[in-house]
Amino acid sequence: MRVLLKASMDTEKANEAIRNGTLGKLIQESVEQIKPEAAYFTVENGQRTAFLVFDMQDSSQMPVISEPFFLQLGAKISYTPVMNLDDVQKGLSQLGR
Repeated sequence: MRVLLKASMDTEKANEAIRNGTLGKLIQESVEQIKPEAAYFTVENGQRTAFLVFDMQDSSQMPVISEPFFLQLGAKISYTPVMNLDDVQKGLSQLGR
């Protein structure tokens, strides 16, 4: 299932990760692990925030993906099922049948 992972990082912990050089490494390792089709980084509500869209094969992946963000960055994590245009069109074509 295609999901959107949102990771909002604690400012102080992210600052420390930048100072000690681990933030870039954590992001790189996460991207290599989950192979997102899209990855965006911004500020939301005053916190560094990552948005990663990827195919989650099994919900058992959640701890493996989430824990580095929790442990190293004090991040708030959310997972949201999402669709691309093809998915929406496929779903709409099945309405009223």
